[in-house]
Amino acid sequence: MPTLLEIQRAMRRSLVQGDSTAVSAMLAAQISPDRLDIYRNTFLLTLTRALRLCFPVVQKLVGEEFFEGAAQIFVAEHPPRSAWLDQYGSAFPDFLHAFSPAESVPYLSDVARLEWAVSGALHAPDTEPLDINRLASISSEDQRRIRLIAEPSINLLYLAYPADAIWRAVLAGDDAELAAIDLACGHVHLLIERRATGVEVEHLQAEPWQFLARLCAGEPIAAAIDPNSDFGFASALAEHLSLGRFASFELIPSQAEDQG
Repeated sequence: MPTLLEIQRAMRRSLVQGDSTAVSAMLAAQISPDRLDIYRNTFLLTLTRALRLCFPVVQKLVGEEFFEGAAQIFVAEHPPRSAWLDQYGSAFPDFLHAFSPAESVPYLSDVARLEWAVSGALHAPDTEPLDINRLASISSEDQRRIRLIAEPSINLLYLAYPADAIWRAVLAGDDAELAAIDLACGHVHLLIERRATGVEVEHLQAEPWQFLARLCAGEPIAAAIDPNSDFGFASALAEHLSLGRFASFELIPSQAEDQG
């Protein structure tokens, strides 16, 4: 008698790879292997639907038939590793970037990256914003050791194409606006976050984006500030804190603690 693990592996090969040889041998004599098609079709339809919900603009850009074909290939190559369907699709942008049938739509993977970030912001857990008074209580000699922890919905993207403009035009159904977008305008710096009004996508200039990216990556505040720049780091930091973009902070070890 096969073990539970052997049955699970055989069923996985049948669902994901379409190879029902092993699992068919485990079926009771009166059960036809054709009945496995029901589970395989449900598996594909469920994951394709999850991708459609997460990447609606990508689907509109390429059409339903193209999207479904790409999604089925993706599902076969990237089966889910978690039971949470809202976490499924993280590899889809990179898949589209390398998907040769999509070469004629070079900005497609960037739009997918934006949509994945929007979905991530939508499903991010709620947190209380950092109490600024806690920062004020840190001694002056320890302030250089402050490392901020970003609010979970924050995502920063550096993209080759104006994915935000494409995304908005497609959602609005504005073909004229979509046609007017300059795909050669250069890289864009985007901030995606969930606010009280919903998920927002903001276009930032390079230096403000880089400062926020360094903070969100865990660099200490002092290290994230470029002393050779005239950018208003203090006012930018105050704005981030007032808007609740950080949930907590920690102090990085001092040199004395490292040596100890």
